Amino acid sequence: QVQLVESGGGLVQAGDSLRLSCAASGGTFSRYGMCWFRQAPGKDREFVAAISQNGAWIKYADSVKGRFTISRDNVKNTVYLQMSSLKPEDTAVYYCAASNTVVSSTIRPYRYWGQGTQVTVSS
Repeated sequence: QVQLVESGGGLVQAGDSLRLSCAASGGTFSRYGMCWFRQAPGKDREFVAAISQNGAWIKYADSVKGRFTISRDNVKNTVYLQMSSLKPEDTAVYYCAASNTVVSSTIRPYRYWGQGTQVTVSS
């Protein structure tokens, strides 16, 4: 069973950049498809980006396409989310999650979740 720990969140201004990291332990990281979701206060958790086990398949939500980049390092057992041109509407708790089955933009395949990291973007 894999454990996930996110880091890198914080308070930034609109237009700034942040890089989130999600460190995995307790499993064979390269066997897991990984994703990032986010949840703003009062809203449902929403898909942000996903990456397949070998990094060959990547998908983004339309709202972040062109601004966010997901990547992974299977040696460091870490998945990253590089966020640029941040907007106030990007404010949310960001969660990474792992799936040992399919990789998709839906929550269902992701069995393992981190505790989340807060990203706040001021205008």
